[in-house]
Amino acid sequence: MTRLSGHDRIEGDLRGAIIALGNFDGFHKGHQAVAKVATDWAQAQGRPAIIATFDPHPVRHFTPDAPPFRLTTLGQRERLFKAAGADAMLVFEFGAELAGTTAEDFVAKLLVDRFGAAGVVTGEDFTFGKGRAGNVVVMAELGKPLGLSTKTVGPVSDDNEVISSSRIRDALKNGDCETANALLTRPFAIEGEVIHGDKNGRLLGYPTANIDIDHYLRPKYGIYAVKGKLPDGRILNGAANLGIRPTFDPPKELLEPYFFDFNEDLYGKTIEVELHHFLRGEQKFDDLDELKTRMERDCHKAREYLA
Repeated sequence: MTRLSGHDRIEGDLRGAIIALGNFDGFHKGHQAVAKVATDWAQAQGRPAIIATFDPHPVRHFTPDAPPFRLTTLGQRERLFKAAGADAMLVFEFGAELAGTTAEDFVAKLLVDRFGAAGVVTGEDFTFGKGRAGNVVVMAELGKPLGLSTKTVGPVSDDNEVISSSRIRDALKNGDCETANALLTRPFAIEGEVIHGDKNGRLLGYPTANIDIDHYLRPKYGIYAVKGKLPDGRILNGAANLGIRPTFDPPKELLEPYFFDFNEDLYGKTIEVELHHFLRGEQKFDDLDELKTRMERDCHKAREYLA
C-alpha cells in the first residue's frame, strides 16, 4: 500500500481519487462507515480510493501536555486502511503550517490542486481550516465551483449511543475490553519493539516481552488475557501486566506479556499485543513467592478465557 505525505503533490494513477477525510484514530465502526462510502464511490467511478489521517493528532499540537490518548499508530492505521479497500493512505503532518491554513486554501490549494481529489467523504462533524472555520457545508460550497464533489456520513450508533473514539477510550480506562473491542470491531492492540527489562519475569519463571507503551492511551492498569502477533504471522496466547509493576522498585511503566508455551528470543522484534480481557487490577505483593503464586492463578484464568 502506498503511503503519501500531505506535503507532496499527488501525480499519476492516484490523482483524481476519492478521499475519505478524517483523523480515524482507532478506525472504529463509525470511521469504517466513512471509508466504505469512499471506497464504494471510488469503485463505482473507476477511481482510486485514498484514506487520509492526521499525525500527530491535532490535539497534540494545540494541547502538547495532554496525556497520551492514541488508539493506533500510523502503521496500524495503514494496515487497517488497506484492509478497508483503500489504494493509499494520505498522512497530513499536523503542525503550525497546517493549523494556520484557511478553509479556502485547504480546499483549493490542498484537496483540489495538490492532491487532485475528485471527491471527498467526511463525517458530519468534520471541521477543518484555521480556527476550525470549515465544516461539511463550507466544504461543499467551496468545492463545488472547483469540481470537487462531497459526501457526508452520519454518526453510527450502538445501543442508541453514538460510537466514538472517546467511548472506546473510556471503556479501556475502565478495563472494559469487551465494549472497546466491540466498537473497534477488533481487539485493541499495542504495537512496539520488544526491549530489555530487569529480567524479573525470567527469574520468576515467567519471561516477558517488554514493550514501551509510548504514545498509546493508558488502559486500566492491571493483568490482561492477551494474544500476541509475531512478525512471522504466528499468534500466541498469554497473560500480560500493563502498568508500573508496584512490587518492584523503581516503578516502570510497561506492557509485559508472558506468552504460554513459548521460549524464543523476541528482543528487537516488533510485535502487536491484543488486550482481550481484564483479569484484575495491579497490586503490590509482600514478597516474590506471593507474586509468583498470583501469577500462576492469573495465567490459569487467561488460559481459560482464551481457550
